[in-house]
Amino acid sequence: MIEPLPAPVSSPRSGRFLVLAVVFLCAACGLVYELELVALASYLIGDSVTQASVVLSVMVFAMGVGSLLAKRLRCRAAVGFGLIEAALALVGGCSAMVLYATFAWSGGSRYALVAFSLAIGMLIGAEIPLLMTLIQRVSRGAAGDASGTVADLFAADYVGALVGGLAFPFLLLPQLGQLTSALLTGAVNAVAGGSLVLLLFGRDLSRRARWTLLGANALVLVVLALTTAMVGDFEHAARRAVYGGQVRVAVQTHVQEIVLTGRSGASLGLFLDGRLRVDGRDEFRYHAALVGPALARGPHGRVLILGGGDGLAAREVLRRPGVRAVTLVDVDPGLVRLAREDPALASLNAHAYRDPRLRAVAGDPFDWLRGDVRTLGTYDVVICDLPDPGITASTKLYSQEFYGLASRVLAPGGRLVVHAGPVGGRPRTFWTVASTVRAAGLTAFAYRADGRAPGVPAVPGRAHGPAAAPHDWGFVLATRPGPDPPAAAPGPAAGPGAVLPVGSNPLHPPPGATGLPPSTLVHPRYAD
Repeated sequence: MIEPLPAPVSSPRSGRFLVLAVVFLCAACGLVYELELVALASYLIGDSVTQASVVLSVMVFAMGVGSLLAKRLRCRAAVGFGLIEAALALVGGCSAMVLYATFAWSGGSRYALVAFSLAIGMLIGAEIPLLMTLIQRVSRGAAGDASGTVADLFAADYVGALVGGLAFPFLLLPQLGQLTSALLTGAVNAVAGGSLVLLLFGRDLSRRARWTLLGANALVLVVLALTTAMVGDFEHAARRAVYGGQVRVAVQTHVQEIVLTGRSGASLGLFLDGRLRVDGRDEFRYHAALVGPALARGPHGRVLILGGGDGLAAREVLRRPGVRAVTLVDVDPGLVRLAREDPALASLNAHAYRDPRLRAVAGDPFDWLRGDVRTLGTYDVVICDLPDPGITASTKLYSQEFYGLASRVLAPGGRLVVHAGPVGGRPRTFWTVASTVRAAGLTAFAYRADGRAPGVPAVPGRAHGPAAAPHDWGFVLATRPGPDPPAAAPGPAAGPGAVLPVGSNPLHPPPGATGLPPSTLVHPRYAD
């Protein structure tokens, strides 16, 4: 049995409590680092499922390695734990800024992501073995009740992880942003680890060890403080590197980062989480092609827009004669507010939100459609102006279940139109959308709009260079099965360059695109 060492606490129970409190804080910090890496990977690289899998699997592997390496430090558990926490605070606290810097100035952050996942995972993995040694040294009888000690340790660890996991999306990210929240977490981590060692085990350390630990923690805190002071300038410089020198507005809502570009009369650009959603040079082609065919034939007095918080699809709808009421459902009220208040964006959407016929609802379109149909009402036209189906976070909005819910609110003879991504750039994704719409019991007709302005990347979606920019937008127009298919003749209403389904001349799938299985909630299939 290891005898507890003298410590400036009133009883071994107090020392045990302090150790468990630090376990709680360290676990919370560790999970914040983990979620920060996952969030940044999804934002900077895309495909959140793949990036989350990479981060989590690499970190769990590294935690195992760290636990094995920690065995070498058990004879100097106190100073070893203190230095490990200082290193974890520095690496974890600065991870977000370094990842964003590599993305902004080198164009990629995959290797940095793996490196940080390994480093942070190893340091987190070394915590528990050392903390187990420390809690035994401050608790009389701990060695005789090893199972109870382990249970207390892991309980504190799991509760701390819960608090960190909830604090990140609901408090840290919306209030402080990704960079500052990581730096603040690092400071808490350093203070917790250093205070525990110096308060409880300071007398057990040599003079050199105490000063080494004090110096390491002081240095880490100074670096984190100075870095926090530079966050504003760094973000400004990084945004210039990513978006160019035309950034006018950059806000982080509880849903996404919104950036508006276009100074001194330059064309407006709207970026959501780093992906270009609107370019003022060609957005009219996209939105006219999205709205025009669905409203060209049949009743269209009541229109439902799912997504489209920028107000541009609503602009096109409100221009059509005969429209009496428009309901717009968007998950981000911050985007809707910006579309109302920003002079350039409000001018581009023709001040659509001032029109009394338009009613904006803040909510997830999927959840909103699950409401009582008697409350929701029925609509002559449903327009899905949603993120690209190739973006993992939006796959549920392109699922068979989603289209089934949308069909419930279609009035007899009503039409549903869906933006389905570029036909030329991601054909399998496009035809999977068409297959999924049909699987929901609707008759689907595919069409596309060409004529994107030269040099303008895909809308929506991110393109990596001119060669990666698709030259079209793909759409699926659908209705309930019946004798009269939805159709619209090409013309000014559809926008320049639009190619529309005309009678028996829809856009036919190429060989290999027929018979694609639909995408569902439990089996998403959007991958090219």
